[in-house]
Formats: sequence, C-alpha cells, structure tokens
Amino acid sequence: MVSLDAHPEDWARFTPRQRMQRYAIFAFILIAIVWAFGNVEIFWPWLIDAPEQMADLFGRMVPPDVTNLRSILAALLETVNIATIATVIGVALSFPVAYIAAQNTTPNAATLWLGRFILVSSRSVNTIIWALLFVAIFGPGVVAGILAITFRSLGFLGKLMGEAIEEIDRRPVEALEATGASRFKIILYAIMPQVMPTFLAVSILRWDINLRESTVLGLVGAGGIGVILQGAIDTFAWQEAATVLLAILALVILGEIISAVLRKRII
Repeated sequence: MVSLDAHPEDWARFTPRQRMQRYAIFAFILIAIVWAFGNVEIFWPWLIDAPEQMADLFGRMVPPDVTNLRSILAALLETVNIATIATVIGVALSFPVAYIAAQNTTPNAATLWLGRFILVSSRSVNTIIWALLFVAIFGPGVVAGILAITFRSLGFLGKLMGEAIEEIDRRPVEALEATGASRFKIILYAIMPQVMPTFLAVSILRWDINLRESTVLGLVGAGGIGVILQGAIDTFAWQEAATVLLAILALVILGEIISAVLRKRII
C-alpha cells in the first residue's frame, strides 16, 4: 500500500510481489505456447508454400460453374429444412430439460443433476461428431443431419433457458402456489410469460447457428449442401465448388439478416 507522503512518481499500480506473480503467469503462458508449437507436427514447407497454392486454387475456381445450379438450390433448400426442423425439435425438448436443470424449479437434486448432465453431454460433443454417430446408426441422409443438429442444439438452448428460469421473479409463482394452482398452471401462467421473450430470442439465434452448421453436415454424409460440395471437391470440380461456396455464403448472409430482424422485433 502506498503511503500518504509518497511522491506521484513513486506510485505503482502493483506491488513487487504482484508484479512477480504476473511475470510468472506470462512466463508460464509463453512456455505453454512454445511447448504446444513444439509438439504439433507442422510441415513448414507446405505452410510457406500456402499463399501460392491458394492463388492457384482460386484461379481454378474462376469463373464459377452454374450448370448444376438447380441441384445446388435444391440442396440449399434441404439445408434450410434440416436447420429449421432440428431447431423446432430442439426447442421442444430444451424447455423440459431447462426446467429440471434450473435450481428454483427442479423437483429434487437427482433431476437437477440429470438435467445438467444432459446439457453438458449435448454441448461437449461437436455437431460433426453427432452427425458421424447418427450416420452410422441411421445411414446417410437428412435424418442423421436433423438428429445431429437437434442434439447439439439441446445443450445450447437448455443452458440459456435454464439460466433465464433461475432469474424469474418468484412472486407470481408464489401467488399461484397460494391459490392451490397445479404445477402445469404455474409453469403456464407464472414462468412461461417471464421467459418467453428470452426463449424466442435464443431460439432464433440457435436457428441462425444451425443454418451455418447444417451447411457442412454433408461432408460426413448427413445431407444438405455439403454433399454437393464434397462431391465437387472429390472430383476436382473447382468451378462448381466455387458456386457452392458462393451459395453457402448467400444463405448464411440471408439467415443472418432474417434472424437479426426477428430478434429486433422480439427484444
């Protein structure tokens, strides 16, 4: 602590001990970064040659090939359908999971940990991993893609909804409990009105995210525009691949605009 008679030039934000601790943390981070680079096998000649290879690849993509445009648009529509259906299912499943994962509404400790286990399990597995799993179970196609997006969305929606439920005003709930209202009526008239704006905003945001994630599901056989992209890459049809990438970019931008407008109206 700085004494009252200290001169301004003697003032320091951190004590010598605090500075040593910060230096130690920075040194640890630097050592960790160096160690990580040392244990990652990077083939530096390829990395150095990357700009030239990128220029060559982009040169092969020009001009984009639009001869297969009808199939690309059909695949885009399938991608939108996957994202939309999966979001609807994920939203329907997320509320009961969020209800038991919230501390102020869960029936008991067992259901609390069950709900949180479901949320953590869903978020811990990447969408592509879910897609690989469901492709192995149900075979290639949109069913695997829908389930992959659904299971991934469940953790995201459930966590945010659970946090919103924990922050509700308890007075409406206590008022209905005092009248002897059933648990269903308490949820319907005391909890849902408070969390509905957050619920809708989060659902729209998740649809936007799902739209982006569904564009790559086809790379593992789970349907959507990624199937055509993977086929174009496998056959070195770079001009068709360019068309697919531009279509994906347009779809993502359109989805961003739609979700932003809807969230603005809700919030």
